[in-house]
Amino acid sequence: MKKIKVILVDDHAVVRAGYKMLLKNIDAIEVVAEAANGEDGVQLSKDYNPDVIVMDISLPGMGGIEAIRQIILLDGNAKVLVFTMHEELVFVEQALQAGAYGYMTKSANPQLLSKAIKQIYKGKKYIDDELQKRMLYKKSTKDDSQLSDLSTREFQIFCLLAEGLTAAEISKQLSISYKTAANYGTQIKNKLNVATVADIARLAIRNNIIKA
Repeated sequence: MKKIKVILVDDHAVVRAGYKMLLKNIDAIEVVAEAANGEDGVQLSKDYNPDVIVMDISLPGMGGIEAIRQIILLDGNAKVLVFTMHEELVFVEQALQAGAYGYMTKSANPQLLSKAIKQIYKGKKYIDDELQKRMLYKKSTKDDSQLSDLSTREFQIFCLLAEGLTAAEISKQLSISYKTAANYGTQIKNKLNVATVADIARLAIRNNIIKA
């Protein structure tokens, strides 16, 4: 029987070891490679052409959401399952917008990981039951967050600004020009109707993007 080839992308080696141990006993799944950051995750997706990529979105370097976007740009059929601590709906929305095929939180039953991988491999989307309920409620009440209007790249830069990075630091981290980083900063402030980086940080704390 053909095994489902899986790549694990998480910056914690202990967490990756736990995933591997969990999946080792599943006959239909084989972990073929692992990475600790988004850049390596993108490269491994090219090298191994996996069936499913299990990826956190809190990653050093380009970050998980940007890594998803780049993986999908390289291969429109790539299937990424986000497995993360982030339970805020804005992260779910941004991950799906970037091209993720599924989203589950690390607070879910670990046994569901193999179920999610198999479901995504078959071409079916997978989202935590609890998250699905919250998304449906949000849709029914039309309770959209201001952050829902941000593009994937804008949201990524919003998070970095909220963490206190300057335009120069962001340009270096994301390998974009200083001018581009600064322009994004202005766009984000305009979209969110805020004036300062401190306002951005307060908005991020209010939406549980960063901790106070």
